[in-house]
Amino acid sequence: MSEQILTNIAIIKERINKACKHNGRDPGEVKLLLATKTVPAERIKIALQAGHTLIAENKVQELKEKYEALKEVPHTNHFIGHLQTNKIKDILKYEVSCIQSLDRFDLAEKLHQRLLFENKTIEVLIQVNTSDEESKFGVHPDKAIELVKQVAQLETLKIKGLMTIGLFSAETEKVRKCFQLLKNIQQQIIYLNIPNVAMKELSMGMSGDLETAIEEGATIVRVGTAIFGKRIYPDSYYWNENIK
Repeated sequence: MSEQILTNIAIIKERINKACKHNGRDPGEVKLLLATKTVPAERIKIALQAGHTLIAENKVQELKEKYEALKEVPHTNHFIGHLQTNKIKDILKYEVSCIQSLDRFDLAEKLHQRLLFENKTIEVLIQVNTSDEESKFGVHPDKAIELVKQVAQLETLKIKGLMTIGLFSAETEKVRKCFQLLKNIQQQIIYLNIPNVAMKELSMGMSGDLETAIEEGATIVRVGTAIFGKRIYPDSYYWNENIK
């Protein structure tokens, strides 16, 4: 089992390297984030102990369940799922270093208040719904810049870039449009030079479309199934706001 996971990581790394070289990019610019939803702690540990230490959960409950088992192995934990305001304390308690899914100002405000109380700061990415699907979270592209401006005024939240899920489709050009839209929003924000805003990170692309994402400027690709194996449910299940 451990050999398979490490082999899979090597295959993904090679795909990232090839995509970077093909597009004249430095492979060091693109981070591999291991999406660990539904993956048991023992399997995640195999990757961590081999030095692949950037991981992310979708659900706060899974973060809690795996925390004790994983805390002894150095790693960096991001959160990539929809965050409810009543889970903010847990996100901070279980040492998430970046929330990639900040998509509304009321969440930002409540997060800010809690961080002030705990005398902490946290990195965030603004999640944008680039596929215009009701089943996906994220701020509407037309409202993304306004949200960035609002969040930038909260000094505990360190905006580092943008995140999108994109369209689940085998049609590459349709998926590409989602990634191009995110890149375009990033460029607009850079041009505006908003105080307290960095636009270094574009978190986009997963197992099936990471090459397209890299071509369009991704700096973080989120890969789960191609490393840890198929899950019981399709990816769309985990990202659909209509399923609790």
